[in-house]
Amino acid sequence: MQHRPMSHSLPRRFTAALAGAAALALAAPAAAQLSPQEEAIVTAVDSGQDDIIAFHKAIVEINSGTHNAPGVRAVADVVIPELEALGFDVEWIDQSAQGRAGHVFARHAGAEGTTRMLLIGHLDTVFEPSAPFQDYTREGDRVTGPGAEDDKGGVAIMLAALRAMYQAGTLQGANIIVALTGDEEAVGSPREEARADLLAAAMESDVALDFEGLAQVDGKDMGSIARRSSNSWQVETTGNEGHSSRIFSDGVGYGAIYELVRILNAFREELPEEDLTYNVGIIAGGSEASLSDDRLSAKAYGKGNIIPPVAVARGDFRTISPEQTDRVVAKMEAIVAQNNLPGTTATLEVSRGYPPMAPTEGNAALLDRLNAINTDLGLETMAVLPPIMRGAGDINFVAPYVDGLVGFGAAGGNGHAPGEWADLSSFPRQAKRAAILMTRLAQERP
Repeated sequence: MQHRPMSHSLPRRFTAALAGAAALALAAPAAAQLSPQEEAIVTAVDSGQDDIIAFHKAIVEINSGTHNAPGVRAVADVVIPELEALGFDVEWIDQSAQGRAGHVFARHAGAEGTTRMLLIGHLDTVFEPSAPFQDYTREGDRVTGPGAEDDKGGVAIMLAALRAMYQAGTLQGANIIVALTGDEEAVGSPREEARADLLAAAMESDVALDFEGLAQVDGKDMGSIARRSSNSWQVETTGNEGHSSRIFSDGVGYGAIYELVRILNAFREELPEEDLTYNVGIIAGGSEASLSDDRLSAKAYGKGNIIPPVAVARGDFRTISPEQTDRVVAKMEAIVAQNNLPGTTATLEVSRGYPPMAPTEGNAALLDRLNAINTDLGLETMAVLPPIMRGAGDINFVAPYVDGLVGFGAAGGNGHAPGEWADLSSFPRQAKRAAILMTRLAQERP
């Protein structure tokens, strides 16, 4: 496999061709310009809606919290036969060594030399078996259930698009890799091994289409050409323990909690810049203070009349480019290292998680291409979603190597919380968009 890193400052592979075709398409009149095969795709999606809703219900009703390995595998066992029926060679990639269930990777070989597509979704949800939110309910086009939107709605729409291509005869020539990870919500460790197969697939591909949720603003569908990174940080401070009557005095100092507060307030004042968010998620301090092994809870003990010797805080920060990540880390390091309050010390640990998916010209050209399809379908043009409105996802890992577009999944809301819901009426238009885009790309040479 050839490693093909791309510059974020220049158009990437086949960007010029996409941009030129997009310009021609967008200059066309608003009347439908669908080919007979594309018309057949539209018909197939509409006629298959009931089957896709039934498939969606079946996988939502299976608990597949990331740490529920049997549940993730059970969803895979429903999905795999569907892909095999469409002519895909399907592989279950075991991830037990990384503490997770595994991934579904499926390959469809089409015409040699044509655009190679990587479709990305995930099988897992944030809702483990212990979560109180487990039930599937439907009221009209609104379906509520764990993972109904993120990302079982996306898996269902991906299948609907591929089925429609198969029925219209356009799947036969398409070179496609389907990557459905089983740990998108909490990536296995080590991360490099957990995402090795996804990165390998990116090296074989020319374009990546992400089937996570459709972003909407004021009821209008939005196009996503970027996703920010997700990184974690932890600050630990120490101070001199002593009687509270001696606080601030020479030889005793300010204590660990005041030093931690100094740092957090400096982060708040000095870090902000465009497209960056910074959060403190958990904090503890006192005579004793520590985070749990999974860093999701804390224990602390202290008294009002004792100067605290230890304190700890943990949170995340999200950036739009590697350069911004480096810049933020450098600022954090400087704040932690400089001007420590008397009698205190501080250390910073930064863990870089999901890399950023920057808003490149290649990604923008793909959205232009999708908007030409929107015109042909009689749908509104999708404006660019501000990156600050979207979190990280698996496509971030492949973004340095391949042009991509985010948001081919379901419209919905309340993600990652009880009451998560998906809008079934978004399934057909999303499946049509994806299937027609893949059909057109499959006819081209990058």
